[in-house]
Amino acid sequence: MDVTAKYELIGLMAYPIRHSLSPEMQNKALEKAGLPFTYMAFEVDNTTFGKAIEGLKALKMRGTGVSMPNKQLACQYVDELTPAAKLVGAINTIVNDNGYLRGYNTDGTGHIRAIKESGFDIQGKTMVLVGSGGASTAIGAQAAIEGIKEIKLFNRKDEFYEQALAFAKRVNDNTDCTVTVSDLANQKAFADAIAHADILTNGTKVGMKPLEDQCVVSDIAMLRPELLVTECVYNPHITKMLQMAMDAGCKTIDGYGMLLWQGAEQFKLWTGKEFPLEHIKKVMGFNA
Repeated sequence: MDVTAKYELIGLMAYPIRHSLSPEMQNKALEKAGLPFTYMAFEVDNTTFGKAIEGLKALKMRGTGVSMPNKQLACQYVDELTPAAKLVGAINTIVNDNGYLRGYNTDGTGHIRAIKESGFDIQGKTMVLVGSGGASTAIGAQAAIEGIKEIKLFNRKDEFYEQALAFAKRVNDNTDCTVTVSDLANQKAFADAIAHADILTNGTKVGMKPLEDQCVVSDIAMLRPELLVTECVYNPHITKMLQMAMDAGCKTIDGYGMLLWQGAEQFKLWTGKEFPLEHIKKVMGFNA
């Protein structure tokens, strides 16, 4: 790719970030589409995010991706949120239109799209969702919008537990889905919820390097073949939870699905063009 003075910059602001596959994926897509943009990762955390957004506007960047730990904080720095982003309370995408910043969340649509592409119908189903961060709540919100009946959200009683309760209230007040929140430390309740669920989704960073030896599921006996087990983490590709699920005979969806589909939607928001999906699947090895 020959970058010229006509190229515009798209960023990715997160910390840590050097493990991310998004820059490689988006730059390969931009090159394939012949578009004058380049995508770069920047190590930005909560302490520097505000200054980074001022820089984005000053540099007239087209926009940025947003990842941990900035997804919820980022809502304070945009001029407009989509209805879905308001429901989530977090964003992963900012589009800059001449200094006017719009915030979107494509994590949820990406993950639910991956589930649908696998042939699984979420209508009327029950999901056990682990975590209350930006990715997890985005998945829960989109699932509620698209017809899932019940979400049993589990989160440890840490500093994010109140956020989980607030998220549940927003979904319960604005959709036909029922969300309940429970302490993940209550493993009996967690096991019982999984036993009566159709989908188990890990929306946390548990299982991601350097936490690859950890798993939100403590016992393979909690899993059964009828259960769909989905993962947000893609590094490593097969997390401990996914391996456990495969050993139990469950149908599984890895983190590549969410990465691919949420990135495809981001691409269209920034460029106005369709994402070269099949090309990216091939060059990134997402068909494997």
